[in-house]
Amino acid sequence: MKKNIISWFIVSLVIGGFISLFASSSPDGFEKAGEETGYIEHAAASILPSPLPDYAIPGMDSWFSSSLAGLLGVALTFGFFLLIGKLLTGRNR
Repeated sequence: MKKNIISWFIVSLVIGGFISLFASSSPDGFEKAGEETGYIEHAAASILPSPLPDYAIPGMDSWFSSSLAGLLGVALTFGFFLLIGKLLTGRNR
């Protein structure tokens, strides 16, 4: 089981870190709908801002900013769900 999790983590890092460099800069469906409905302006003024807006690291203008943001996003998501899994399985044992 652990070998399978490590394999998927590595695949996720490759997708988030390398393949994200080839992602389109055009808005996705959710962003386009938000622009058309005017939701984007309300979301921008929200209390909790996005930690990685536009899939990039704020203040970093290099070409690999999206790659680093992808790696950071994968690592944070993996850590969050690993913690949730540990908390849930710890109660059942």
